[in-house]
Amino acid sequence: MKLVIMIPCLNEEKTLPLVLGSIPKKIKGIDKIDILLIDDGCTDRTVEVAKAHGVKHFLTHTRNQGLSRSFRHGLNRALQMGADIIVQTEGDNQYPQERIPDLVQPIIDGTADTVIGDRQTQTIDHFSSSKKFFQKFGTSVLNLAAGTNVPDAISGFRAYSRKAALQLNPIADYSWATETTIQASHKGHTILSIPIKTNPKTRDSRQFKSSWQHIRKSSVTIIRAFIMYKPYAVFFGIGGILLIAGLIPFIHFIYLTLTVRSPFGAHHLQSLLAGSVLLIASFISFTLGVIADLIRINRSLLEEILELSKRNAFKR
Repeated sequence: MKLVIMIPCLNEEKTLPLVLGSIPKKIKGIDKIDILLIDDGCTDRTVEVAKAHGVKHFLTHTRNQGLSRSFRHGLNRALQMGADIIVQTEGDNQYPQERIPDLVQPIIDGTADTVIGDRQTQTIDHFSSSKKFFQKFGTSVLNLAAGTNVPDAISGFRAYSRKAALQLNPIADYSWATETTIQASHKGHTILSIPIKTNPKTRDSRQFKSSWQHIRKSSVTIIRAFIMYKPYAVFFGIGGILLIAGLIPFIHFIYLTLTVRSPFGAHHLQSLLAGSVLLIASFISFTLGVIADLIRINRSLLEEILELSKRNAFKR
């Protein structure tokens, strides 16, 4: 069984030796361990440091493309390398590489498709109170969208089985962890979490400048996932609210008519006009729900074809 450990890097020459030095050389149940370093437009000596530490596999971006694209491209390269299990970690030494054996063990045992390292964010000293709150809140929203119960849904310390990796098709340019968690759930993957303790902070995050920016960008991914995987819930929910709101003026008009009051005042006519607009909007929302569901079905069929193409392209 072959394990490929992906390490996306952007100018990590100072911390990369700590990462590479702490990766286990042998893991029970694993026959071969390869390290794939993803050079995401590094301008320092990251690549030279990696080569000096024995890394032989590289994927190079001539300019910085971000962590999500690095993950997407790295996933395909790891499959091409014949990986049975793929581990994603980071070059800033945030994650405890010595826990990789624990991360991959459920996949070796056949009890999980995806394993996520739970950073136990509420216990991390250098996380501010607001960051801890937003991490917890964001994970709750993601679990609602994905139908999961993952304690740290945006952790970047993960392991994937080959089957899971073949079925994942990340498309977002941000929040790859959020997107793949939702995709994995909707594809019926078994997702497990193991508690880990992060290493001391070495630098500030480069993915986002503030928690608000992270929330804004992650929200786009979650909303897209809701629309993509649960179109009826989204559009029929909106349509139902608009339908009820649109019917209220008409019900009120009928009530006035039956009670022998004059229902033809200017105010009531304006209400009927507003109700008509709401009913039209409700019909449009219901229609969009049907169309979105047809697109969802089409996407599912295309993803099955894409999975077959990957299996043929990445034959071992």
